[in-house]
Amino acid sequence: MRIGISISSSYRVEDPRLGARFMIERARAARQADLDSLFVGDHHVTASPYYQNTPMLGRLLAEWHNKPAGALYLLPLWHPVLLAEQIATLAAITPGRFIMQCGLGWEPHQSAGMGVDIKKRAAMFEASLEVMQRLWAGETVSESRFWNIQDAHIAPLPAQNIEVWVGSGAPAALHRTARMAEGWLASPSLDRATAAQQLNQYRQACAEFDRKPRAIAIRRDIFIGDNHSEAQSFKQRMIAKGYRGFAEEAILAGTVETVAAEFTALAELGFTDIVVRNMASDQGAALATIERLAQVKQVLGL
Repeated sequence: MRIGISISSSYRVEDPRLGARFMIERARAARQADLDSLFVGDHHVTASPYYQNTPMLGRLLAEWHNKPAGALYLLPLWHPVLLAEQIATLAAITPGRFIMQCGLGWEPHQSAGMGVDIKKRAAMFEASLEVMQRLWAGETVSESRFWNIQDAHIAPLPAQNIEVWVGSGAPAALHRTARMAEGWLASPSLDRATAAQQLNQYRQACAEFDRKPRAIAIRRDIFIGDNHSEAQSFKQRMIAKGYRGFAEEAILAGTVETVAAEFTALAELGFTDIVVRNMASDQGAALATIERLAQVKQVLGL
């Protein structure tokens, strides 16, 4: 089992420099906790500050070590040549494995704001990923269906293989993930039973394509309290707020021991990677959770 972190990119701050500083501090804490991977997310046309993934990851890599790092990209919202170039540059900065997490995107206002027809996002996703993988392989690429790309090529080429994890859940999307990517990223909103069901569907799809995934990952939004009372109080507040519409079981707030037990249960289902994201918006509480992940690793013998 590997434990990584997806650092929140959304901060309600008046001074935008403060949110950027919070992300840098969390990346530094994640390195000190010896976490196994580092990621940032992707959103656009947001009402509150959301720090964009490519420039932020470039800065966060200065705080990171040689373990894997990467970012999530909602592929239909990006021009694939530009994104292929940016990822190739990030891969040149990253000393360890570079992982591109990717997804379709589902928010209509976000697609509209970026000039994308949300009804075409599945086809655009496949076309974008194919274009980028060919560009990274050094090919000259043309594509006329969505972007009118003519004889494009990129330089520098990636210094390493770009590993692709796809976030998906519907049967057709899991099938596409098995066909096109090296890994799968399960939704953080899933309870354990649903996660197990989707994992089984993904494995069946991998068998169909005779592919062995490099990673079977799930994200979990977490809070690790100093004691049981603190953790339960936090969890009840999140449940009362209807935290992101998540299943109650998916809200992982507990002590070091209870979080370690839940991670063990997920590993027993077959997940190789757990990517956590802080639920606490308070910077002190978020840093404390990251620091306690080092204790979770000790409990698990990692």
